[in-house]
Amino acid sequence: MFSEIFGKKSDHPLADIKSAQAFLQDLPKSDSHKFAMELAEWIESISESNEFKLEYQFEVLCLLDNAAQPYTRKLMREYFTPHELSQFQENRLFMVLINLLRHTFDAYYLVFERYTQTVKGNSAIKAQLPLLLTRTVNSLRGYLKFICVRYEKVDTGIWANFAKIYDFAEQQQCIDTPVKLYPGISGSTSVACETGHALGWYASCGNNMQPLYMHLTDRLMTQYCDSINMHTQKGKKDLFSFDLSYPAAPKRVKLEAEENSHKRYISMVDMEPKLEQLIITVRKRVVTEELTLNGLYPAELVCEAAQHLLDYMVAPPLRLSERRSVMINMNVVLGYAKIVENSNPVLNFDMDLSLRWEVEDVSLNGFRTVLPAKGRENIRVGSLLGVWASGVKNWGVAVVRRMMLDDTNKLHVGAEMLANQAHAVALTKSGSGGGAFEDGQIGMWLYGELVETGGRVKLLMKLDTFAGQCSLIAKLNGQDYLLIPEDQSERLFDCDLVSFRAVKQ
Repeated sequence: MFSEIFGKKSDHPLADIKSAQAFLQDLPKSDSHKFAMELAEWIESISESNEFKLEYQFEVLCLLDNAAQPYTRKLMREYFTPHELSQFQENRLFMVLINLLRHTFDAYYLVFERYTQTVKGNSAIKAQLPLLLTRTVNSLRGYLKFICVRYEKVDTGIWANFAKIYDFAEQQQCIDTPVKLYPGISGSTSVACETGHALGWYASCGNNMQPLYMHLTDRLMTQYCDSINMHTQKGKKDLFSFDLSYPAAPKRVKLEAEENSHKRYISMVDMEPKLEQLIITVRKRVVTEELTLNGLYPAELVCEAAQHLLDYMVAPPLRLSERRSVMINMNVVLGYAKIVENSNPVLNFDMDLSLRWEVEDVSLNGFRTVLPAKGRENIRVGSLLGVWASGVKNWGVAVVRRMMLDDTNKLHVGAEMLANQAHAVALTKSGSGGGAFEDGQIGMWLYGELVETGGRVKLLMKLDTFAGQCSLIAKLNGQDYLLIPEDQSERLFDCDLVSFRAVKQ
């Protein structure tokens, strides 16, 4: 775009550092959105211009990138908010952020490629090579995060870029060289830290979380980035592997698989005690100042994000049963409120209000479907589903666990079955505790089984109504049960999944 305007002569508006500094002074600093939009265009122009010397191209790119950081952080805080944004706000923020991240990566990667091609002048930035490589990986990591926010398919070229930079850093023996990434940011990082962070985060959080939790887990991994290790020898505690010769999404390590000299193994075992201590602290409703989350977030959200990471490290989820390819027509009701509205003591939905999904494969504990663009607007990771398949006696309850768009804009949805049957039950407090809990609330008793003394059951409850110290009374099939809370198992998109010990009265 800009190269067509400025031509081959060195008359680019940023052709000298004083002009670039003056240009930054003229940008609309009071409008973060406009500032970021204009800066993205100028960073793009740096990539498109061929007349810059390599050392100057890197210098002016760093100048623009440094200037962008406070505005990028501000827009990130607005985008990753605990409060739901309107579709217009969400789209507006998403587009400006992903454009800035993409153009920033493209510009750094161009400088990297020019360096590897021994362009004249590369010796002038040799001392800054660790910073160049680390910033290139960091910008690619940010771009990857925003691809995942929309559950889009990750192009294979992104994994190839990670592999090429990492391999080159190893050859130049600067893979672990510590650098200060940006002015004003405490601590240091490296190519190995940033790459391990990106690959470990994608493998554990990339398409199986809501966007806000993607952000929180990413920030927590940034906090403890020095606890992520990438190495050539496979160990028992390694979680993922990444093949430099055949770059693809990181894979779960299989101990029985043969080692490969081109594979790099990722371990996050050193992060476990840090997350454990953080969870203990945050459960006291304390979010310490040392946490750099780029925003103020409720303690319970931070705790849930930390718990997700810790659970994945200690006991990574495994497929419990074999998946079978079948074609099943399924009726679906979306959301906790809809499930409760259309239920009686045994789930009994109005078929006219349900969606029709075509399931492509199933297992004992879940299913996968592919949805066209129309009719999927309200689907989220964590969305609750009331499901009924032809030939099955009861309606069941499932939750969306994974989503990903393919090249044809179809949405692949993976769901876990929570129960093949559920009962709607009225809940009342046992005793005077319970805070703001209102008697008479409806909960969904999963599995619908009669419980003997001391049995463990799970209930779905309206979001944020669970009180950890409050026992409840519920009537199921004419029998009263005392429900003693064990823990809040999981926060879903519009309800809580809670575990109780049920005692027959």
